[in-house]
Amino acid sequence: MSTISGLGLVLMVLMIIIGGKQGWKSFLSIILNFGFLFMAVVMIAFHLPTLPVTLFTGVVILAITIFMGEDDLMTTQTAFYASLIVLIILILLIIPVEHFAMVQGFGEEDAEDLEGMSLFIGINFVDVAITTTVLSTLGAIAEAAMAISAGLTEIIEKHPDSTDKQLFRSGLSVGESIIGTTFNTLFFGFFGGFLALFIWFAGLGYSFGSIVNNKIFVSEMIMILVSFVGVILTVPITSLVMSKRKNKVDVDSTSKKE
Repeated sequence: MSTISGLGLVLMVLMIIIGGKQGWKSFLSIILNFGFLFMAVVMIAFHLPTLPVTLFTGVVILAITIFMGEDDLMTTQTAFYASLIVLIILILLIIPVEHFAMVQGFGEEDAEDLEGMSLFIGINFVDVAITTTVLSTLGAIAEAAMAISAGLTEIIEKHPDSTDKQLFRSGLSVGESIIGTTFNTLFFGFFGGFLALFIWFAGLGYSFGSIVNNKIFVSEMIMILVSFVGVILTVPITSLVMSKRKNKVDVDSTSKKE
């Protein structure tokens, strides 16, 4: 058994023991998401249009992550709708950012690993950078949307007479409590993943200007900053979607009584 297989087995056992049926569903969602990510890589490698593949994969991953992570329809549907809106906004933001940043492809640090390999694979690396950035933001978006949606659902259950404005403000309050921790999670995840590269920069005497203009560093920073933007946008959008859905549910309930 390989190390990855062993760790995966430990993760599955712990998720089932602690989370029960929901833990098993969450573990299964990880496997399904990995499968769809792999399928996206294969489709792009076969020269299918990158943007449609990215959009399709993103929607599927959001659906799996959200609907397999919670059973309450009010919570999951609100989080899913809000995540779709944020995803579309981020795609519209990422496309020009990646084109103007020009950090696609490989950096000078990758030259030794790529020596002897051909880079003429017939794929636009700008499109690959857009796909990578979009897919890397999905986890943060889904997590924030679910947290806010679940909190607002509980507020609605306890205070069904809440107005749209009160519900929206409650969503912003919930968002304030998760934004800080989400930012720290994203930042330290980035820093931990690139610690070896930072040590290499320091060992080779890179100047601060060289580091902040390094292609690998800039591309990763773009991913982190876009994820930050996605989390911030998720807070008001999820709150707004929840308030609209609450009104629709109230209208439907009134119509049925009549």
